[in-house]
Amino acid sequence: MTQVLSHRGPDDGGLWQNKAGTATFGHRRLSIVDLSNAGHQPMTSADGHWTLCYNGEIYNFRELRAELQSLGQSFRGESDTEVLLAALAQWGLARTLPRLNGIFAFALWDHARQTLSLARDHMGIKPLYYAHAGGGIAFASELKAIRENPTFDAALDRNAIASYLRHAYVPDPLTVYKYAKKLEPGCFLTLSADRPSTWRVTRYWDAVEMAESARTDPFRGSYEDAIEALHNRLSVAVGSQLVADVPIGAFLSGGVDSSLVTALMQSHSSRPVQTFSIGFRDSEHDEAPHAKAVARALGTQHTELYVTDQDARNTVPLLADMFDEPFADSSQIPTALVSSLTRDHVTVALSGDGGDELFAGYQRYKWIQNIWRLTGWAPRGLRRAIADTVRAIPAGTLDKAGWLLPARHRRPYLGATLHRLAGMTASATPMDCYRQIVSQWQEPEKLVRHAEEPDMLFRRTASRDPADNLLREMQLVDVMTYLPGDILTKVDRASMAVGLEVRVPLLDREVVELAWRLPDNLKRRNGVSKWALREVLHQYAPKEIIERPKRGFSVPLGHWLRGPLKDWAEALLTADSLEEDGLINAAHVQSAWRAHIDGRADLSGKLWNILMLQSWRRRWLT
Repeated sequence: MTQVLSHRGPDDGGLWQNKAGTATFGHRRLSIVDLSNAGHQPMTSADGHWTLCYNGEIYNFRELRAELQSLGQSFRGESDTEVLLAALAQWGLARTLPRLNGIFAFALWDHARQTLSLARDHMGIKPLYYAHAGGGIAFASELKAIRENPTFDAALDRNAIASYLRHAYVPDPLTVYKYAKKLEPGCFLTLSADRPSTWRVTRYWDAVEMAESARTDPFRGSYEDAIEALHNRLSVAVGSQLVADVPIGAFLSGGVDSSLVTALMQSHSSRPVQTFSIGFRDSEHDEAPHAKAVARALGTQHTELYVTDQDARNTVPLLADMFDEPFADSSQIPTALVSSLTRDHVTVALSGDGGDELFAGYQRYKWIQNIWRLTGWAPRGLRRAIADTVRAIPAGTLDKAGWLLPARHRRPYLGATLHRLAGMTASATPMDCYRQIVSQWQEPEKLVRHAEEPDMLFRRTASRDPADNLLREMQLVDVMTYLPGDILTKVDRASMAVGLEVRVPLLDREVVELAWRLPDNLKRRNGVSKWALREVLHQYAPKEIIERPKRGFSVPLGHWLRGPLKDWAEALLTADSLEEDGLINAAHVQSAWRAHIDGRADLSGKLWNILMLQSWRRRWLT
């Protein structure tokens, strides 16, 4: 199990088992703080009562260490692992977890009580899986390790696959396997040796409670006070995440989030920060010139890599191993490439992930608010009738009609866009409308035979009417689903595949809680997103470099599937390949493939979902 995780920890490894043989820990170490053997894991406390196996970083470990020393604790080395272990021994699990500021997943064995505890950080930045195995529990940072346990039953969960086809990731707590689960963010799990197949999951940090607390206790200072408070909190977060005994750099896309993190890093450093970015020859997707301009303005030492079609071909076969359950955010390709580029120079990188969710950066927030404001007042029966009328007109006919519009208003694939828009306007609630805009396949149960899509967070939310604040409801859903399931999973797997640790200052717990208390007009103002972050960034970089349309970390996927990846895709989308094991209904998929290849629609996102599933099946099920 530990050998297949050596990429996550190439520097050291260790095994530990208790005398009764009821608990076994294995660890792979990526040495970041205290490179000596004093940080070796699994680590047992000086009094022999606790053993810890831990992945991550505790950013406030020095403050905790000083407090623990004042209470009589002593330390052999300088690692945060030893501090975490001492804190757990001093205060216990439930009282320690709220004190931790960091990214972590860990296992703790209590020798006296013969109990195992598993815990994951508040936002789900570090992964943790667990599964029924041999009458007990197996756990690991990646599913491939659990598969190595010979007692694990790797039966597929068809319902989870249906959910994957909607979201492009398998949402927490599901996995692609029926008998394995993800430990959700902000949770810990406990079980005892005398009942190893029965466990209890407890939530120690809750995004819903955090949002409710922010609603009842909003930030009450002036506009200037809010910007200053955010600036100070972000600076502290970035500063705390620069602690390492190895080189540190930053991902820099040229967007607001990564530029701000880089600017704050540079403000803490007396030397140029090392920054890294990816570019594309396709100007529509190329952000490298923007990143270079920001790097020049901030004075960083900048490195960039331009992605070629061959780079895409070379990376795609690696994805099923890297993401060892189906995962279909196509920006996984440039994320893997920028991680590999960065690892050639540094061991730790900071990123700007989390800014879109916390500061309303996604354009879809604006779209849903506009759609619901324009149509939500009408009775649903009328909206459904209009939607049925629009969808009854073939997409190709609507495309042709679009050429009658003035040139500045023409849009590619107008028919497909209008069909999707019609379906959204017929939604029962605004959150049901939001669910549609973030779904790849609207009815995945028609694709996966004998599957029933689970009653996940989106389904529960869609039945509610967020009368209080639609924007915050959408943000909250993303913080609880899309952020851990897609964004953080993508960055963790792509970076740790090459032994690179990525830290995310915008998801510092105190930053998250402050951001939620800020008024909405500091998130979106005059049609501009992430207003407060921009106001802080303008103190470091000229506005003209920063203020440009948002693109996101996208790739020319439609072109790739019609060009350099076409042969690979066609081999995976044959009827025989799709129908293998009776899993997928081939007719729907092949219809979408033909429409994409013929240029009648850009269905690259939906097809990428299927292709990543098929690629995963070939790697892990054959």
